Amino acid sequence: MADPDAPAATDGTPRDGATGDASIPVDAAKPQRTVIVIPFENKDSVQIIGDTADAPYINGLLATSAHATNFKDELAISIPSEPHYVWMEAGTNAFADHTFTTDSDPSASNSTASTDHLVTTLEAAGVNWMAYQEGIAAGGCPTKSTGEYAAKHDPFVFFQDVTSSARCAQHHAPLTALPSDNLPAYTFITPNLCNDMHGDLFCPSGLSDKSNIKAGDAWAAANLPALIAYTHTHDATIFLVWDEGESTQLIPFIAIGDHVVKGADATLYSHSSLVKTIAELLGVSPLDTVASANDFAAMFEPGYL
Repeated sequence: MADPDAPAATDGTPRDGATGDASIPVDAAKPQRTVIVIPFENKDSVQIIGDTADAPYINGLLATSAHATNFKDELAISIPSEPHYVWMEAGTNAFADHTFTTDSDPSASNSTASTDHLVTTLEAAGVNWMAYQEGIAAGGCPTKSTGEYAAKHDPFVFFQDVTSSARCAQHHAPLTALPSDNLPAYTFITPNLCNDMHGDLFCPSGLSDKSNIKAGDAWAAANLPALIAYTHTHDATIFLVWDEGESTQLIPFIAIGDHVVKGADATLYSHSSLVKTIAELLGVSPLDTVASANDFAAMFEPGYL
């Protein structure tokens, strides 16, 4: 995490977490909650939960966190990563002008003009957000995959209302720019291909499942302690989510924070549950696409959500 004394206005908002739009009133008596989402890649629940040899750090979190035992992918196992990330932003991968089915970079034909997605809803309510993508350069809109950064793992760049203006660059920064304090209310952090349990031929972990689980677990061990400490001093929650399974639709999910109910939760959840819960935690109406999904209320203290 970056130096807390360094300017944190990477998205143009004040460090106190309030919106930068002076026309939207902010209730100082109600400090903004923070939701931190960290997606990992392509692992079944049984590959992570209980695998203390390859994922010792993540399994060590289970004693003080909540985890889902029935988190199911809503898309077919044959559908690749990108549509899952789009779903994490909009509660669907199908729009009037395009249905996402590939892992291609965003383009005129592989994007949507829909404004019915989470961050646009948040901005309309004066809630700030930021995507910290490991491996991107500062000051730009990362619509092209390069090096260890894969655009398919950045859901926001597939929405034209984000990419058609300076808004995209204002809400994207490299992971190295993540501030130590006063995080944006919605903070989305994507590890690079070599750290997200996906792997690639150019990664030290190659394409081996076990090696990539170990690499992702090591990344978590290096990056999560500071974020977990942040939850103890702020009204913040961390969600560790996987985009899809490798051979099943049952995938891991872990919620971390002072207000979660520790232990396993067998409620049926999905990526729609994630989208719905983020909206509820941050005080906005959930998207229509996720209205029927179970939220994570059972994972939190009564009355928190």
